[in-house]
Amino acid sequence: MVRIAGIAIPDKKRVDVALRYIYGIGATNAKQVLKVANVSPSKKSDSLTQDEIGRLRDAIEKSYKIEGDLRREIMMNIKRLKDISTYRGLRHMRGLPVNGQRTKTNSRTRRGNVRKTMGSGRKSAASPT
Repeated sequence: MVRIAGIAIPDKKRVDVALRYIYGIGATNAKQVLKVANVSPSKKSDSLTQDEIGRLRDAIEKSYKIEGDLRREIMMNIKRLKDISTYRGLRHMRGLPVNGQRTKTNSRTRRGNVRKTMGSGRKSAASPT
């Protein structure tokens, strides 16, 4: 397995798909990295030479903030919003959707499977009918 930026890139996958396993690199960034590093996107990751791996590492380290640094920056941005008590910061604190989505229905992902209305939950088997 090839290791780039501390992440083990999977073998038997095309390089443009395998690079997406790195946090902070998606489809567009992967194509740009391959173009800068002069590596064919259709090549499998287990057939990369050491020279190509080095060029990929250099291209990623120079151009992109990835993995731990990116996660830290995102956490600091959210913490800043909470500290200055913006609307978005308060939504983060309360665990509610941040970007204006409706909350009467369809916010199960953010809130968890919380049923707040009476009678909407399932009755336990021990209760008499």
